[in-house]
Amino acid sequence: MEGRADRNAGHGTRDPAGTPLVGRRDALRVLDGALDSVTGGSFRFLALSGDPGAGKTRLLGELAEAGASRGLRVLAGRAAEFEQQMPFGALVDALDDQLEERRPDLDPATTRLLSTVFPALTGTAGGGAPAMAPAGALSAMTAGGHGTSSSNGDTTVLPAHEHRPDPAPETLGVARYQLHRAVRHLLEELADDDGLVLLLDDVHWADDASVELLGYLVRHPPRAKVLIGVAYRPAQASPRLAGLVDVAGEHGVSVTAEPFTIEEVEEFLGPGTSRSRCQSLYEASGGNPFYLEALARKDGADRPAAADPEVWGTLPDLGDITELPPAVRTALQLELSGLDATVLLIAQAAAVAADEFEPALAAAGAQRPDAVALAALDELVARDVVRPASAGRFRFRHPLVRHVVYGSAAAGWRLGAHARIARYLADLGAPATLRAHHVERSATYGDRSAIATLVEAARAVAPQAPATAAHWLKAALRLMPEDSGQADGDEEPPRVRLLVELAHAQTVSGQLVEGRETARTLLRLLPPDDHDRRARAVQMCAVMERQLNRHQEARALVLDELHRIPDPQAPAAVLLRTRLVADRLMRVDVRGAQAVLDRMPENAPGWAPGLRVAVASLRVMPAYAGGRVDDAIAYSEAADAVYAEAPDSHIAEALDHVPWLCWAEVMLGRYEPALRRLERCVAIARATGQAAYITFLLNAQARAYTLLGRLAEAADAAEEATETSRMVRSAETVVFGLTQQCLVAAWSGEHERALRLGEEAVAGDAGAGEWWGAMARYARGVALVNAGRLDEGAVAIVEACGDPGSPQLDPSTLMSCAELLAYCESHREKDGDPGKWARIAEMLGGIGVPADAGLVRLARAHATRTSDPAASAALAAEAARMLDGAGRRLEAGRAELASGLAHQAAGDRDRARERLRAAVTVFEECGARALADQTVREQRRLGVRVPGPRRGRKGDEPFGLSPREYEIATLVAQGCTNQQVAEKLFLSVRTVETHLSRVFAKLGVSSRVGVATALNALPGSGRA
Repeated sequence: MEGRADRNAGHGTRDPAGTPLVGRRDALRVLDGALDSVTGGSFRFLALSGDPGAGKTRLLGELAEAGASRGLRVLAGRAAEFEQQMPFGALVDALDDQLEERRPDLDPATTRLLSTVFPALTGTAGGGAPAMAPAGALSAMTAGGHGTSSSNGDTTVLPAHEHRPDPAPETLGVARYQLHRAVRHLLEELADDDGLVLLLDDVHWADDASVELLGYLVRHPPRAKVLIGVAYRPAQASPRLAGLVDVAGEHGVSVTAEPFTIEEVEEFLGPGTSRSRCQSLYEASGGNPFYLEALARKDGADRPAAADPEVWGTLPDLGDITELPPAVRTALQLELSGLDATVLLIAQAAAVAADEFEPALAAAGAQRPDAVALAALDELVARDVVRPASAGRFRFRHPLVRHVVYGSAAAGWRLGAHARIARYLADLGAPATLRAHHVERSATYGDRSAIATLVEAARAVAPQAPATAAHWLKAALRLMPEDSGQADGDEEPPRVRLLVELAHAQTVSGQLVEGRETARTLLRLLPPDDHDRRARAVQMCAVMERQLNRHQEARALVLDELHRIPDPQAPAAVLLRTRLVADRLMRVDVRGAQAVLDRMPENAPGWAPGLRVAVASLRVMPAYAGGRVDDAIAYSEAADAVYAEAPDSHIAEALDHVPWLCWAEVMLGRYEPALRRLERCVAIARATGQAAYITFLLNAQARAYTLLGRLAEAADAAEEATETSRMVRSAETVVFGLTQQCLVAAWSGEHERALRLGEEAVAGDAGAGEWWGAMARYARGVALVNAGRLDEGAVAIVEACGDPGSPQLDPSTLMSCAELLAYCESHREKDGDPGKWARIAEMLGGIGVPADAGLVRLARAHATRTSDPAASAALAAEAARMLDGAGRRLEAGRAELASGLAHQAAGDRDRARERLRAAVTVFEECGARALADQTVREQRRLGVRVPGPRRGRKGDEPFGLSPREYEIATLVAQGCTNQQVAEKLFLSVRTVETHLSRVFAKLGVSSRVGVATALNALPGSGRA
């Protein structure tokens, strides 16, 4: 906090006004340390907490000045108390002006994606949805606006497709995860080579989407010199916000803004204040810098901190401001009492308008001419009530001052001011997202225009900020009369439609309990004989019950509704039975799932198109898991025909069940049709915002890529699945994602990370005894085996398999378990029995999946490794051929390694070298670094001269390349075009071309072939 006395030598940092800082030496050391780390090339997340007025903003100012002095770009923004539902408000405040001045060199798709958040980028990449601008950003609006609603009271709530803006398809299809990645790349671009300090103040008022984004950034830090500093009040911070510094781990650092000591109070007040007065103010303020400053602003005469009772009655009423001590409340009231009535009115209108406001908004709220508002602002600036901000806008000197001024206005007047500002914004053509804040606070019950505005705003922000969408939908429902717009015939009533939208928004934003209650409210509103709508509502509710780990409640809800439907073959009854099939499959109850399916026809008159897709999707898995592979393949081919005929809208209705088809196809080894279908269905899930199902699809995609040895792609899919699950806050789907991430990390050779992910996945299992929990234990076992902890890994894998009579894993995973257990047993020094697991593998391999035959031979190779190495080598070589033919590249490489080691044990060194060379090629192509290193060590034992891997510091790239240049060069060496490189790295093609020209110069080559040759010749590339 600023003070009147000079600080001690050695701490001469001053704020922009030149006022020295008092105290805070420990905090400054922490800030300096964070900046040292960033300038050294690391990412840092700094959490600055403290009570209201404790000096957090001033410390952020010191951090900003120190960062700028080191040559770092500094950007700062803050969230606002009365605009807490504004999506990404603090981030927009920090970055938007910078983006307008310095357009980042990003590809059009990324720019279009970012334009859904940042007004400065709107219209720079071929259109898109209207940006979610902060309330003060009038200058970012276009004259036409976006989708404004009528103000004549005749507007009704229209269906979603009729009453939302018309964004580009890419915008509607955006996943929040993609937006988060785009923001991370934007920060990397803004950081450039110099580094970036991004400071966000008052984030305890930030919306849920902003906190979610910060969570992503600390889990996946920008790959650049970036410091993100946030300040918040701990008592008002959500658990997710307060826990971010812990999530950041080694990258996180925390600071607390402590109250002043009595000595610091004396330094703050300066030598002109008596010691008794300092003591009095210290006691009245509790050492809080803002309270101390407010008290010191009163008449300089020594008098008690509390106001004279006779004066109290003449002061403006500040309302219920319980967070302010009485003495501070009085001091601020005295400050306001000195304002002329018109000046106070403009101040109150400004407090209603926005955290950062334009004079025109204040004038509109106060019903005064612009000239009067400007004159009043001159007075407010002179008295330091408000301060100039950027681009002709103003801000109150502190959020508590705005809080006080807002509270000083009468409640009825505030309601009218919000209404006037809403009308003013509507006349300007401002988007509904800007008007919703004021409409919500001023609309009256039954106001159809206000309802339409709130719904429009909710639909506009739903893809990126579903929590805000849920808030505005709830506000619209509160205004809507109970019997409003009851529809005739089959038309859906507006209240029912909004409840469905609200439940969806609550679900995808992680408000699962609230979403479940909304779905139950919807169910109560529907007539008992409206079976079709009730079935859809029950299905929605059951999915949310599952995500809350209330599996029995989900089953009971479905069964109860099923018993209410008189015709067991009615479409509503079939829809509910599909939910029961999925539930039984999750419990690995294959017979139960098949029994329910047997009661369903393939199709029937009256079925909604999506129901046929759902039933076709569910038939494959029970057949496969029951050992009927031919039937499973036939069902899969039949599903192909159904999908080929179905438009995306029909598939969107069945996304609850589509993942079972995709998972079954992966297990059957039908990778090409599975990946093709997954790509289509993931796009549909993104386009329709069905985050609850996209995670299962992405995990199936990750599993397929892992089995095919495409580990980099598998890592991307698994990461997105996990991050999307964290947004939904579903423990079940988080475990799914962590499981696939663990498996990818284990085969990639990131053993420590794999074990950490595996432990987290197992810990997240709620003990429901379902497939996903067993898969988590299996993944942890694989991580242990690959880390060399064979005995522990074997125990974990056996535990994952469950009771042999009632296994918890699918046949495909059980086969992998048997092969791995044979491997573990073959490496035990004594008492190992690999033959047992080889026999079990032979039993499991009898169902006819092509890859399984290869794993059976590999298990037999493990079993004979010691007793007959020559036979083991032949079996492993045959396994490698079969696995490679089935597309299982990674396991084919493991078989090649096993064959090479067996040939070596048998004394056939030439064949050993041949097999090991084939193995290392496969591992390098797959990205299995640890297995590649192991194979290279075996090659050296055979006398093969293999260059060792290049070792160096992180960022110590070859040929003098920068990290980004090396990244681009590596992708070029892998055969990527400039367009593909741009898409992978979220850059523009022009930026890629610029970097590539520098790569050519540093490598001394003139073509892409030369880049590939240079990089492949590096030690450790395996291709020298």
